[in-house]
Amino acid sequence: MLLALTTASRRRDTGETPAAEKPLTVGYVATMGALHDGHATLIRRAREQNDVVVLSIFVNPLQFGPNEDYDRYPRTLEADAALATEAGVDVIFAPTVEEMYPGGDPKITVVSGKLGTLFEGKTRPGHFDGVLTVVNKFFNILKPLVGEGTLNAYFGQKDAQQLALIQRMVKDFNHQVTIKPVPVVRADDGLALSSRNQYLSAEEREAALVLSRTLATLREKYITGSLSAEDVAQARTTIDSTDGVRLDYLEVVDTDTFEAPQSEQARVLALVAAYVGSTRLIDNMEIN
Repeated sequence: MLLALTTASRRRDTGETPAAEKPLTVGYVATMGALHDGHATLIRRAREQNDVVVLSIFVNPLQFGPNEDYDRYPRTLEADAALATEAGVDVIFAPTVEEMYPGGDPKITVVSGKLGTLFEGKTRPGHFDGVLTVVNKFFNILKPLVGEGTLNAYFGQKDAQQLALIQRMVKDFNHQVTIKPVPVVRADDGLALSSRNQYLSAEEREAALVLSRTLATLREKYITGSLSAEDVAQARTTIDSTDGVRLDYLEVVDTDTFEAPQSEQARVLALVAAYVGSTRLIDNMEIN
């Protein structure tokens, strides 16, 4: 189940530097593979802050709905290993479905609660239950290996709702894990990096830029104090009227509750999800 790649794991294997000398800090990055520069940013951040970096690659069937892209989701382990090694990973953990879920789907899963039914959870029922269940399992697998050391887990803010749910799970379940959020990584033209971007044709990729550009417009209006409900409605129309793009949702929310902001002190996030061609993309931007 564990594929040791680089120097830190070799040191442990050979006894060159006994692990018992001092508690290690371990940086963990959870992925489904199809790695890109956004993942590399997570890995590099973990590399800067930890003694050992562990990357998991697992396309988790529990977080896919019956009509989603589980079967065609890119599986590129060799290329992923090359990118991960270059970025500074010490250990790749690439379990099979049978290893993670022996005997089939688990009988007990993590329930994501009210937050897990909003936005992404509304469009993809059960998605976040699957995400939290597999992340919970990975934490339970890794923590004993860390021993008296520190486990830091790095998650991208592009999946803002997922990040919020994982932070809540860590708190509610008393996981001895520190969550380290990492900002959204974008291409030079502003498109948020995503493994699903590779599904896009050149024309679809150009159309997808309406998502980040619309979020940036909302941020500018919020900063100048002029953002109104009419502006948000116009933003929805802008996205939905773009050729090849179909809006799922666009909302402005409090980053803690994912509900409408109730105070001027709240941190505010603009969330968007849309289909570009047949590919569903999400993005978000802190606007204050």
